[in-house]
Amino acid sequence: MQGLDLRALEIFRTVAAEGSISKAAARLNRVQSNVSTRIKQLEEQLQKTLFLRRNRGLTLTPDGELLLAYAERFQQLTIETTEALRDGRPSGVFRIGAMESTAAARLPEILSRYNALYADVDIELKTDTAGGLVERLRNHDVEIAFIAEPASFEWAEVRPVFQEKLILVAPHDFPPLENTREISGRTVIAFEAGCAYRRYLEQWLLDSGIVPGSIIAVSSYLAILAGVAAGTGFAVVPESVLDMVATDGRFRRYPLPGKLAAIRTLLTWRSDYSSRKLDALTELLPAV
Repeated sequence: MQGLDLRALEIFRTVAAEGSISKAAARLNRVQSNVSTRIKQLEEQLQKTLFLRRNRGLTLTPDGELLLAYAERFQQLTIETTEALRDGRPSGVFRIGAMESTAAARLPEILSRYNALYADVDIELKTDTAGGLVERLRNHDVEIAFIAEPASFEWAEVRPVFQEKLILVAPHDFPPLENTREISGRTVIAFEAGCAYRRYLEQWLLDSGIVPGSIIAVSSYLAILAGVAAGTGFAVVPESVLDMVATDGRFRRYPLPGKLAAIRTLLTWRSDYSSRKLDALTELLPAV
C-alpha cells in the first residue's frame, strides 16, 4: 500500500475536529465536495470506515480514532522537522496539560513570559486531573503535562518544577480542631476520582483514623472553596491556590504534616518527544 498523503491526513484531522464536512471545508477554504472526496479516497486506501454519520454530524469509528492518534503524531513530527531545519526558534502549536491548581497558581506568569519571548508559538492549555493528564499524554492529546508526584512511567520523562503544601480548610463556624479526628463524620468536598490531591487526602484520612461523612465531588477549586465557605464541609487545597483568593475570616486553615507539606509537581513528557518549544519552556521553569 502506498504511503499516506499528508494533505489528506490534515483534511482528516480537520473533519475529526469539526465533526462536519461543511465546517471542515470552511476552515480549510475548500469546497465540500473536495473534502468529501478526499475522505472517501482515504477510506478506500485504508479499506476502513473512518467516520459514522450521525444526526448531529460525524463521529470517529475505532479505526478513525486510531488513525487520528497517528495523524496527530505525524503533525507533531512535521512541526519538529520544520523547527530543526529553520533557525531553531520555537514555533507552532504547543499543547500543554496541567492540573487546575497548577494552571491557575503556577503557570500564568511563566506562560506570559514565554509568550513574550516566543510569539510564533500558539499555546493550548488544557486542564484535567492527574490521571486524565497521563492518558492525554499517552494518547498524544498534549505534548507535555504538569502532574503531582508520584509518577514513574517507562515511556515518559519527568522533572520536578514546583512544590505544593496542602492545607485543610474548614468553614469558619467549625469549632477549632484540637484534634483532626474531630472532623470525622463531616462532609468532604473534593475533586472527582483521578485527582492526585484527592488520593493524598484519602490516604491522610485513612492514616489519621478519620471517617468522613459523605463526599461531594466537584470539578473546580472555585466550587470547592464556595462549598466550604457555605458550611457544607471541609476540603484539602494547595496553599498556592489559597494565596490567590481572599480567605481571611472565611475559613479555618490547618496545614497538613509530613509529606503533605511538600508535594512536588512534575513536568512530564513522552520519552520519544523533543522540541524547541519544550526546551524553551524548561529554561523558564524553576527546579525543585
